[in-house]
Amino acid sequence: QVQLVESGGGLVQAGGSLRLSCAASGLTFSRYTMGWFRQAPGKEREFVASIRWSGGITYYADSVKGRFTISRDNGKNTVYLQMNSLKPEDTAVYCCAAGPSWADYGENPRSYDYWGQGTQVTVSS
Repeated sequence: QVQLVESGGGLVQAGGSLRLSCAASGLTFSRYTMGWFRQAPGKEREFVASIRWSGGITYYADSVKGRFTISRDNGKNTVYLQMNSLKPEDTAVYCCAAGPSWADYGENPRSYDYWGQGTQVTVSS
């Protein structure tokens, strides 16, 4: 059974930082593209960042480019999202996802087979 478990969310002031983690089990982690998505109240789910299975290629939404960094440790079956210079508009539930394809640079949620439950990130102004 595949499980993706996020951690690291919380409340932070604008300009602060958080590091999210997503621990995967039940799959051959190194063969999967990993992505981070977020959903704010009343809004649709939004792509944040993705990383190819080897870790050498990443892709970001324009809204987080230069502030967020996605990385992975295939030895630990974990993907990370380092979030710096956080803004109130970054407030959302952040979910990680795993998929077998790098189609659309991992931006399309339909490319992912497995999803975590999410972790809340709240940025106060």
